[in-house]
Amino acid sequence: MTGSDEDPRVTELRTAVSRLRRELAAHPAEFPDRGIAEDELAALAAMAVSGVPEIPRLRRSLLLIAGSIGSVSALAPGLAEVRSAVELFGEPRRG
Repeated sequence: MTGSDEDPRVTELRTAVSRLRRELAAHPAEFPDRGIAEDELAALAAMAVSGVPEIPRLRRSLLLIAGSIGSVSALAPGLAEVRSAVELFGEPRRG
């Protein structure tokens, strides 16, 4: 979407989530929380499509994904990209 008014943070999030979803789908090993990771990545993808996501929800999804696939070293680079994309949105507002 070059030349659009889309928030570059959303573009970064969409790209990182898409990449990690592909890597997870291609990963041959099954692990107990794989379904959780897949569900939360789908939720992040939906948030990225709808525009500027809700920061607390982004962070919650990131924590669930990290907890689900954190021990799978082959997915660590993709997870780091998603984490970096989420961090672009800053801290949630308080109060």
